[in-house]
Amino acid sequence: MTEAIQTQGLTKDYGSGRGIFALDLTVNEGEVFGFLGPNGAGKTTTIRLLMGMIHPTSGSGRIFGLDVDADAVTVKRRVGYCPGELPQWGGWRGAEVVAYVAGLRGDVTDDEVGRIAERLDLDLARKYREYSHGNKQKLALVLAFMARPKLVILDEPTSGLDPLHQQAFYGLVRDARSGGATVFLSSHVLSEVEHVCDRIAIVRDGKLVTVSTLDQLAGIRAYRIEIDFADGVPAERLRAVPGFELISSNGQRATGMLRGNFEPLMAAVAGHRITGLVSREPSLEEVFLTYYSDSAAPTVGQR
Repeated sequence: MTEAIQTQGLTKDYGSGRGIFALDLTVNEGEVFGFLGPNGAGKTTTIRLLMGMIHPTSGSGRIFGLDVDADAVTVKRRVGYCPGELPQWGGWRGAEVVAYVAGLRGDVTDDEVGRIAERLDLDLARKYREYSHGNKQKLALVLAFMARPKLVILDEPTSGLDPLHQQAFYGLVRDARSGGATVFLSSHVLSEVEHVCDRIAIVRDGKLVTVSTLDQLAGIRAYRIEIDFADGVPAERLRAVPGFELISSNGQRATGMLRGNFEPLMAAVAGHRITGLVSREPSLEEVFLTYYSDSAAPTVGQR
Protein backbone atom coordinates (compact mmCIF):
# COMPACT_ATOMS: atom_id res chain seq x y z
CA MET A 1 0.00 0.00 0.00
CA THR A 2 1.39 3.40 -1.04
CA GLU A 3 2.18 5.88 1.73
CA ALA A 4 0.88 9.41 1.28
CA ILE A 5 2.48 10.64 4.53
CA GLN A 6 5.23 9.07 6.57
CA THR A 7 7.09 10.53 9.53
CA GLN A 8 9.98 9.02 11.44
CA GLY A 9 10.95 10.50 14.79
CA LEU A 10 9.58 13.86 13.63
CA THR A 11 10.28 16.40 16.36
CA LYS A 12 9.86 20.13 16.79
CA ASP A 13 10.93 21.15 20.28
CA TYR A 14 9.98 24.67 21.33
CA GLY A 15 11.15 24.05 24.88
CA SER A 16 9.15 23.72 28.10
CA GLY A 17 7.47 20.59 26.74
CA ARG A 18 5.87 22.42 23.81
CA GLY A 19 5.95 21.03 20.28
CA ILE A 20 5.74 17.54 18.80
CA PHE A 21 8.11 14.75 19.80
CA ALA A 22 9.34 11.57 18.04
CA LEU A 23 6.27 11.27 15.84
CA ASP A 24 6.15 8.01 13.87
CA LEU A 25 3.09 8.08 11.65
CA THR A 26 2.00 6.50 8.38
CA VAL A 27 -1.01 7.66 6.36
CA ASN A 28 -1.93 5.41 3.46
CA GLU A 29 -2.82 6.79 0.06
CA GLY A 30 -6.57 7.05 -0.46
CA GLU A 31 -7.64 7.10 3.20
CA VAL A 32 -9.18 9.83 5.33
CA PHE A 33 -7.02 10.16 8.42
CA GLY A 34 -8.05 12.05 11.53
CA PHE A 35 -5.43 13.73 13.72
CA LEU A 36 -7.02 14.31 17.09
CA GLY A 37 -5.92 15.99 20.27
CA PRO A 38 -6.83 18.68 22.78
CA ASN A 39 -5.91 22.26 21.94
CA GLY A 40 -2.15 22.67 22.34
CA ALA A 41 -1.43 18.97 21.77
CA GLY A 42 0.85 19.58 18.76
CA LYS A 43 -1.56 19.14 15.85
CA THR A 44 -0.84 22.46 14.14
CA THR A 45 2.90 22.07 14.70
CA THR A 46 2.78 18.70 12.95
CA ILE A 47 0.86 20.12 10.01
CA ARG A 48 3.21 23.08 9.67
CA LEU A 49 6.12 20.64 9.59
CA LEU A 50 4.41 18.59 6.88
CA MET A 51 3.83 21.73 4.84
CA GLY A 52 7.47 22.79 5.16
CA MET A 53 6.50 26.00 6.95
CA ILE A 54 8.80 25.28 9.88
CA HIS A 55 11.91 23.13 10.15
CA PRO A 56 12.09 20.04 12.38
CA THR A 57 14.43 19.84 15.33
CA SER A 58 15.09 16.23 14.40
CA GLY A 59 13.51 13.35 12.49
CA SER A 60 11.95 13.48 9.06
CA GLY A 61 8.68 13.57 7.18
CA ARG A 62 7.84 12.50 3.65
CA ILE A 63 4.83 13.16 1.40
CA PHE A 64 4.55 10.81 -1.57
CA GLY A 65 8.23 10.04 -0.99
CA LEU A 66 9.32 13.69 -1.03
CA ASP A 67 11.10 15.15 1.98
CA VAL A 68 8.79 17.76 3.51
CA ASP A 69 11.71 20.01 4.42
CA ALA A 70 14.11 19.69 1.46
CA ASP A 71 11.36 19.38 -1.17
CA ALA A 72 8.86 21.79 0.36
CA VAL A 73 8.09 23.65 -2.88
CA THR A 74 7.35 20.46 -4.82
CA VAL A 75 5.25 19.13 -1.93
CA LYS A 76 3.10 22.25 -1.92
CA ARG A 77 2.23 21.70 -5.60
CA ARG A 78 0.71 18.33 -4.70
CA VAL A 79 -1.15 19.34 -1.56
CA GLY A 80 -4.33 21.28 -0.88
CA TYR A 81 -3.98 23.05 2.46
CA CYS A 82 -6.42 24.69 4.86
CA PRO A 83 -4.49 26.44 7.66
CA GLY A 84 -5.69 26.74 11.22
CA GLU A 85 -4.94 30.47 11.19
CA LEU A 86 -6.52 32.06 8.15
CA PRO A 87 -4.52 34.62 6.13
CA GLN A 88 -5.82 38.16 5.83
CA TRP A 89 -6.75 39.16 2.29
CA GLY A 90 -8.07 42.63 3.19
CA GLY A 91 -10.16 44.28 0.49
CA TRP A 92 -9.72 41.50 -2.08
CA ARG A 93 -12.90 39.86 -3.23
CA GLY A 94 -13.25 36.12 -2.78
CA ALA A 95 -12.99 35.60 -6.53
CA GLU A 96 -9.75 37.60 -6.62
CA VAL A 97 -8.24 35.47 -3.86
CA VAL A 98 -9.21 32.34 -5.76
CA ALA A 99 -7.76 33.71 -9.02
CA TYR A 100 -4.49 34.62 -7.32
CA VAL A 101 -4.00 31.19 -5.73
CA ALA A 102 -5.20 29.44 -8.90
CA GLY A 103 -2.62 31.41 -10.87
CA LEU A 104 0.11 30.15 -8.57
CA ARG A 105 -1.06 26.55 -8.93
CA GLY A 106 -2.03 26.58 -12.58
CA ASP A 107 -4.30 23.54 -12.34
CA VAL A 108 -7.68 24.97 -11.34
CA THR A 109 -10.88 25.19 -13.40
CA ASP A 110 -13.63 27.76 -12.96
CA ASP A 111 -16.21 24.97 -12.97
CA GLU A 112 -14.60 23.27 -9.96
CA VAL A 113 -14.35 26.55 -8.04
CA GLY A 114 -17.99 27.30 -8.74
CA ARG A 115 -19.08 23.81 -7.73
CA ILE A 116 -17.35 23.97 -4.35
CA ALA A 117 -18.44 27.55 -3.64
CA GLU A 118 -22.05 26.62 -4.41
CA ARG A 119 -21.93 23.59 -2.11
CA LEU A 120 -20.60 25.78 0.71
CA ASP A 121 -23.03 28.63 -0.11
CA LEU A 122 -20.14 31.10 -0.49
CA ASP A 123 -20.52 34.39 -2.38
CA LEU A 124 -17.14 34.93 -4.08
CA ALA A 125 -18.15 38.45 -5.19
CA ARG A 126 -17.94 39.83 -1.65
CA LYS A 127 -14.81 41.36 -0.16
CA TYR A 128 -12.81 39.24 2.22
CA ARG A 129 -13.03 41.82 5.03
CA GLU A 130 -16.83 41.60 4.79
CA TYR A 131 -16.86 37.84 5.33
CA SER A 132 -17.90 36.36 8.65
CA HIS A 133 -15.49 33.91 10.25
CA GLY A 134 -17.54 31.06 8.81
CA ASN A 135 -17.33 32.48 5.27
CA LYS A 136 -13.58 32.99 5.60
CA GLN A 137 -13.35 29.32 6.56
CA LYS A 138 -15.42 28.39 3.50
CA LEU A 139 -13.02 30.32 1.26
CA ALA A 140 -10.08 28.46 2.81
CA LEU A 141 -11.83 25.19 1.98
CA VAL A 142 -12.41 26.28 -1.62
CA LEU A 143 -8.68 27.02 -1.93
CA ALA A 144 -7.80 23.63 -0.41
CA PHE A 145 -10.05 21.50 -2.63
CA MET A 146 -10.29 23.44 -5.90
CA ALA A 147 -7.24 21.88 -7.61
CA ARG A 148 -8.35 18.32 -6.81
CA PRO A 149 -5.00 17.60 -5.16
CA LYS A 150 -3.74 14.10 -4.39
CA LEU A 151 -3.46 15.06 -0.72
CA VAL A 152 -5.58 17.52 1.27
CA ILE A 153 -4.27 18.66 4.66
CA LEU A 154 -6.85 20.42 6.82
CA ASP A 155 -6.16 22.08 10.18
CA GLU A 156 -9.39 22.39 12.22
CA PRO A 157 -11.36 22.73 8.96
CA THR A 158 -14.88 23.13 10.39
CA SER A 159 -14.04 26.01 12.74
CA GLY A 160 -16.79 28.59 12.35
CA LEU A 161 -19.00 26.45 10.12
CA ASP A 162 -22.64 25.97 11.08
CA PRO A 163 -24.01 22.38 11.18
CA LEU A 164 -25.47 22.60 7.66
CA HIS A 165 -22.16 23.59 6.10
CA GLN A 166 -20.28 21.07 8.24
CA GLN A 167 -22.32 18.44 6.40
CA ALA A 168 -21.34 20.05 3.09
CA PHE A 169 -17.71 19.82 4.17
CA TYR A 170 -18.05 16.12 4.98
CA GLY A 171 -19.44 15.67 1.47
CA LEU A 172 -16.36 17.36 -0.01
CA VAL A 173 -14.12 15.00 1.95
CA ARG A 174 -16.03 11.93 0.80
CA ASP A 175 -15.93 13.10 -2.81
CA ALA A 176 -12.18 13.72 -2.59
CA ARG A 177 -11.62 10.22 -1.27
CA SER A 178 -13.86 8.74 -3.97
CA GLY A 179 -11.65 10.51 -6.49
CA GLY A 180 -8.55 8.83 -5.07
CA ALA A 181 -7.31 11.65 -2.85
CA THR A 182 -5.89 11.27 0.64
CA VAL A 183 -7.30 13.55 3.34
CA PHE A 184 -5.47 14.38 6.57
CA LEU A 185 -7.52 16.49 8.97
CA SER A 186 -6.91 17.67 12.49
CA SER A 187 -9.59 18.26 15.07
CA HIS A 188 -10.19 18.46 18.81
CA VAL A 189 -13.73 17.08 18.43
CA LEU A 190 -14.13 13.29 18.34
CA SER A 191 -17.57 13.31 16.71
CA GLU A 192 -16.27 15.44 13.84
CA VAL A 193 -13.80 12.86 12.58
CA GLU A 194 -16.25 10.01 13.16
CA HIS A 195 -18.24 11.24 10.16
CA VAL A 196 -15.55 10.66 7.57
CA CYS A 197 -12.33 9.11 8.88
CA ASP A 198 -10.99 5.61 8.26
CA ARG A 199 -8.35 5.81 10.98
CA ILE A 200 -7.51 8.21 13.78
CA ALA A 201 -4.31 9.20 15.54
CA ILE A 202 -4.51 10.84 18.95
CA VAL A 203 -1.79 13.13 20.29
CA ARG A 204 -1.45 14.54 23.77
CA ASP A 205 1.26 16.84 25.10
CA GLY A 206 3.13 16.55 21.81
CA LYS A 207 3.32 12.75 21.84
CA LEU A 208 1.44 10.11 19.90
CA VAL A 209 -0.96 8.22 22.16
CA THR A 210 -2.55 5.78 19.75
CA VAL A 211 -3.40 5.06 16.12
CA SER A 212 -6.65 3.16 15.68
CA THR A 213 -9.67 2.52 13.54
CA LEU A 214 -12.95 4.04 14.64
CA ASP A 215 -14.19 0.68 15.92
CA GLN A 216 -11.07 0.25 18.05
CA LEU A 217 -11.60 3.69 19.54
CA ALA A 218 -15.20 3.03 20.53
CA GLY A 219 -14.06 2.70 24.14
CA ILE A 220 -13.32 6.40 24.48
CA ARG A 221 -16.72 7.51 23.19
CA ALA A 222 -18.26 9.18 26.21
CA TYR A 223 -20.90 11.61 27.41
CA ARG A 224 -20.52 14.19 30.12
CA ILE A 225 -23.57 13.98 32.37
CA GLU A 226 -24.88 16.55 34.85
CA ILE A 227 -27.88 15.58 37.00
CA ASP A 228 -29.64 17.85 39.48
CA PHE A 229 -31.53 16.05 42.26
CA ALA A 230 -34.23 17.62 44.41
CA ASP A 231 -33.32 15.58 47.51
CA GLY A 232 -29.56 15.13 47.31
CA VAL A 233 -27.24 12.99 45.19
CA PRO A 234 -27.49 9.17 45.55
CA ALA A 235 -23.71 8.92 45.18
CA GLU A 236 -23.32 5.24 46.05
CA ARG A 237 -25.94 4.18 43.51
CA LEU A 238 -24.26 6.29 40.83
CA ARG A 239 -20.83 4.82 41.57
CA ALA A 240 -22.29 1.35 41.02
CA VAL A 241 -23.51 2.15 37.48
CA PRO A 242 -21.45 0.25 34.86
CA GLY A 243 -19.52 2.64 32.63
CA PHE A 244 -20.29 5.71 34.75
CA GLU A 245 -17.52 7.58 36.52
CA LEU A 246 -18.73 10.02 39.14
CA ILE A 247 -16.46 13.05 38.88
CA SER A 248 -18.06 15.30 41.47
CA SER A 249 -21.00 15.34 43.85
CA ASN A 250 -21.87 18.77 45.18
CA GLY A 251 -25.12 19.23 47.08
CA GLN A 252 -27.90 18.42 44.67
CA ARG A 253 -25.72 18.08 41.53
CA ALA A 254 -23.79 15.05 40.28
CA THR A 255 -21.32 15.32 37.40
CA GLY A 256 -19.81 12.32 35.69
CA MET A 257 -18.60 10.66 32.50
CA LEU A 258 -20.66 7.86 30.93
CA ARG A 259 -19.34 5.23 28.53
CA GLY A 260 -21.92 2.81 27.21
CA ASN A 261 -25.69 3.05 27.16
CA PHE A 262 -27.96 5.11 29.38
CA GLU A 263 -30.27 2.39 30.69
CA PRO A 264 -28.24 1.44 33.81
CA LEU A 265 -27.88 5.11 34.73
CA MET A 266 -31.58 5.76 34.32
CA ALA A 267 -32.38 2.70 36.43
CA ALA A 268 -30.04 3.94 39.18
CA VAL A 269 -31.80 7.31 39.47
CA ALA A 270 -35.33 5.90 39.20
CA GLY A 271 -37.36 6.89 42.23
CA HIS A 272 -35.38 10.11 42.77
CA ARG A 273 -36.88 13.44 41.80
CA ILE A 274 -34.68 14.99 39.12
CA THR A 275 -34.88 18.72 38.46
CA GLY A 276 -32.37 18.85 35.62
CA LEU A 277 -30.37 16.53 33.36
CA VAL A 278 -27.81 17.57 30.76
CA SER A 279 -25.88 15.25 28.45
CA ARG A 280 -23.20 16.55 26.08
CA GLU A 281 -20.11 15.40 24.27
CA PRO A 282 -17.07 16.11 26.42
CA SER A 283 -14.03 17.88 25.11
CA LEU A 284 -11.09 15.65 24.27
CA GLU A 285 -9.26 17.11 27.24
CA GLU A 286 -12.05 15.88 29.52
CA VAL A 287 -11.92 12.46 27.85
CA PHE A 288 -8.17 12.27 28.41
CA LEU A 289 -8.45 13.28 32.04
CA THR A 290 -10.84 10.41 32.73
CA TYR A 291 -9.62 7.78 30.26
CA TYR A 292 -5.88 8.17 29.89
CA SER A 293 -3.37 8.39 32.69
CA ASP A 294 0.02 10.06 32.32
CA SER A 295 1.76 6.87 33.42
CA ALA A 296 0.02 4.36 31.19
CA ALA A 297 -1.36 5.26 27.78
CA PRO A 298 -3.30 2.57 25.88
CA THR A 299 -1.84 0.81 22.89
CA VAL A 300 -5.14 0.13 21.15
CA GLY A 301 -4.54 -0.46 17.45
CA GLN A 302 -1.05 1.11 17.52
CA ARG A 303 0.90 0.55 14.35
